[in-house]
Amino acid sequence: MSLRKVIAIGVVLVLPVTSYWIVNSLSKGAVRMPRRYFYDSVMMATTDGKTRPDTLWHTVRPFRLTNQFGREVSLDEWKGRIIIADFIFTSCPTVCPTLTRNMKRLQDAFKKTDSLVRFISFTVDPLRDSSPRMKAYGDRFRVDHDTWWMLTGEKSEIYDLALHEFKANIAQVEGVDTNFIHTDKFFLLDRDRVVRGWYNGLDSVRLDEVIRDVVLLNMERDKKKKRNLFRK
Repeated sequence: MSLRKVIAIGVVLVLPVTSYWIVNSLSKGAVRMPRRYFYDSVMMATTDGKTRPDTLWHTVRPFRLTNQFGREVSLDEWKGRIIIADFIFTSCPTVCPTLTRNMKRLQDAFKKTDSLVRFISFTVDPLRDSSPRMKAYGDRFRVDHDTWWMLTGEKSEIYDLALHEFKANIAQVEGVDTNFIHTDKFFLLDRDRVVRGWYNGLDSVRLDEVIRDVVLLNMERDKKKKRNLFRK
């Protein structure tokens, strides 16, 4: 057997093992970041003045609704914050009280770093859930109203947000009329308003996962800052 064939066989045998060792070594310290869920189809301008189809990660659009104190608020007020959101209604006898209790646990978990996360509960029954009623509901669960909006407003606006921005119809509780939004999910938005997590809000075990993912998204922000510093 010629030397060239011996070398070729050696490369064939060694290369897969070497590649596995390299990938395995590099992946040991890798962190699995929360995934992005949806993208939008858009038309992008090209250098020759034409347009071409492209995709961008879906970002929740800005909105203006009324909080539990009767004040009109805008999503832009919480620019740069990570947001955990859910959809409830105050007369709900089933999943909503558990969702709110678990959201309160998340709020308590970030009490010492309350500049990091904000919480939003949208009512899906705005015809009955006035601002005072939402405030009373929050008081019942002893929420910190400073970092938690309980929002009401026009039903068409809330349902548009739920269906087209958070995609809550995909996360519906099974067997529920799709004309009425009723989901047991917590939705996690990063600082760019991209949906980065869906979680079963009724499962207290999943709360640790939500906390972990918030920390990871905060790390992601820090990495972006470092990259921008190096570019300067």
